[in-house]
Amino acid sequence: MAVTEAMRGRAVVGADDADASGAAGVAGPDAGVEVTVAAGRAAQQLELRRGEFELAVHLGLVGVTAGQGGGRPRVRSEEIGRLRAQAGFPEALRDRVRTVGTAEGAGLLGISPVRFTRLARVGCVSPVSFYLNRYRAVVWLYLAEDLARFATREPGLLAGKSPVGMRTMLEAGIDWRARNWRTGRIDRLLSSTEDAWVRASVQASALDPVQLAEVVDDPYERAYLARVRPEPVFGRPGSVSGREIMAQLMLADDPDEILWRRVNLTLELDRAREDRAAPRPGEERGGRVAPEGAGLPSNVAVAPVSRASREAPASPGEPSASRAASGPVPERRAGPGLLARLGLRRRAASP
Repeated sequence: MAVTEAMRGRAVVGADDADASGAAGVAGPDAGVEVTVAAGRAAQQLELRRGEFELAVHLGLVGVTAGQGGGRPRVRSEEIGRLRAQAGFPEALRDRVRTVGTAEGAGLLGISPVRFTRLARVGCVSPVSFYLNRYRAVVWLYLAEDLARFATREPGLLAGKSPVGMRTMLEAGIDWRARNWRTGRIDRLLSSTEDAWVRASVQASALDPVQLAEVVDDPYERAYLARVRPEPVFGRPGSVSGREIMAQLMLADDPDEILWRRVNLTLELDRAREDRAAPRPGEERGGRVAPEGAGLPSNVAVAPVSRASREAPASPGEPSASRAASGPVPERRAGPGLLARLGLRRRAASP
């Protein structure tokens, strides 16, 4: 496999994990003992390199469980046994997390790298990850398994003249690689949780601070979204430039993608508010509420919101984004309709 060293890691992780020296017993729900192992030991037993193991967790191929006391997630021994018992182990598991770059991906499909890039730019194939080369340029990586399925599904796009619609998109400068990577990442994170606030935070991760503040005007809610936002399960700190580029790639940059994320955030936020309120400083310790602005991160600005704007009724005919509540609706949930909360009412009303 020609998977890049930057993605896969330089060696199978073993003793470099501080807690990878052995298995640990964790109390199970039935007061029994649940045996779990650290990430390094799990990678060894599954015969995967660091990058392969992390990708397997991200794709949901390897299940993890929360560590004791909020520590790093661990892997149950029975999960490792299940994977090792599958037919074709370990090659079959490695094949499912095998990633390739443009040149190797083109070779697998039997096309030129130029044609492969054109297919990726218009969204025919979507990257699953990336790394930075020596020039700090983004190099996209694709699942070899996805490319094989594409070749079977769309053989006509691998030879001959490209369709007119595809040529028109390319001439217009379309490049959906980053967008499709964001979509895949967000969809996988959403599929891994049922917590309403965590789901809202996943949608919020694609919006810059200005866009986020327009949708979520409550600074306490914005702070809570930042606090519960899921991070890579086993990701290691990268370079400063790598973190900066990662932060840029996370943000939606096309008007229709931004609108889509704002709509989805609004819907998820309504569900989260129905489930529970975002905590205020002091509420979890006796119910005393701290002064406005206390306890917020330094980068969260407290913008005054008038009582009238919070209680403004929805405009007639606007779609309601919230689900029907079974009981009386608290006053704090009252507010403008979906378009107003998206900051689009004035734009939609203009001719």
